[in-house]
Amino acid sequence: MNGAVPRVALLTNPTSGKGRGARGREATLDVLRGTDVEVLDLVGADADEALAMARRAVPDVDALVVCGGDGLVHLAVQALADSSTALGVVPAGTGNDVARYLDLPRRDPAAAAHAIVAALCHPEDPRRRRRIDLARAGDKHFVTVLAAGFDAKVNERANAMTWPRGQMRYNIATLAELRTFAPISYTLDLDGETRSLEAMMVAVGNGPSFGGGLRITEGAVLDDGLLDVVVIKPMGKGELVRTYPKLFSGTHTTHRQYEHHRVRRVTVAAPGIVTYADGERFGPLPLTVECAPGALEVLTPA
Repeated sequence: MNGAVPRVALLTNPTSGKGRGARGREATLDVLRGTDVEVLDLVGADADEALAMARRAVPDVDALVVCGGDGLVHLAVQALADSSTALGVVPAGTGNDVARYLDLPRRDPAAAAHAIVAALCHPEDPRRRRRIDLARAGDKHFVTVLAAGFDAKVNERANAMTWPRGQMRYNIATLAELRTFAPISYTLDLDGETRSLEAMMVAVGNGPSFGGGLRITEGAVLDDGLLDVVVIKPMGKGELVRTYPKLFSGTHTTHRQYEHHRVRRVTVAAPGIVTYADGERFGPLPLTVECAPGALEVLTPA
């Protein structure tokens, strides 16, 4: 955009984070109303409508600002990838891993909105704008991590449950999945090198964490032009339960069953696995994922 007055589209998921999305939207609008920034306020009735609205808006605005969690960021990047329009994030979800990557305030939507306004009003300041990589599979993109194993099966089970709500549903789904889970037979193509192996899970990371700070792909960098592929090889169920908390600190990397690869392109194949990326249902295996270097511009605090 070349106009002197910045223009943004504000896209909100009002139900995210138990209503934090709606509250964050109001706080963001309050901040924006006190500036010269022009605002296009978008609230879709469902994901399909929200994506259509975002795609229509992106060519005509300086930034698409999302007020929600990683799921709404995931939706937004489908419209933003490889465009000159920047992404702004007002965290209002339960995980907020993308906000964590960008060092944005995760509990103060007004502070996040002020950071976005500052970036828009100082476009010449390189500290406030950054181009990051995306991971691409076909015509779909993700920012954080693609889960393709035990964690994906837990998501599938939890999404099929109608009770309870919130984190407890995932805790119950995890315990239920543990009772029947067995190692999965994978075939991986890592930049042309083919491997067949048994594993509990395979994760493909553009960034280091997912699920509210689970640092499964510890060490992943957002702008290195590479994907980080982590394999957790077979272990007993008790050991899996004991290892799980280490994902929050990234200390699982010393476990003997941990394996890490950095690649530009990976194909993951396994029977009966539906993958999740950015916490959203992404698609069944096999999938080929490649790094899309510098595909997204993001607004960040200075």
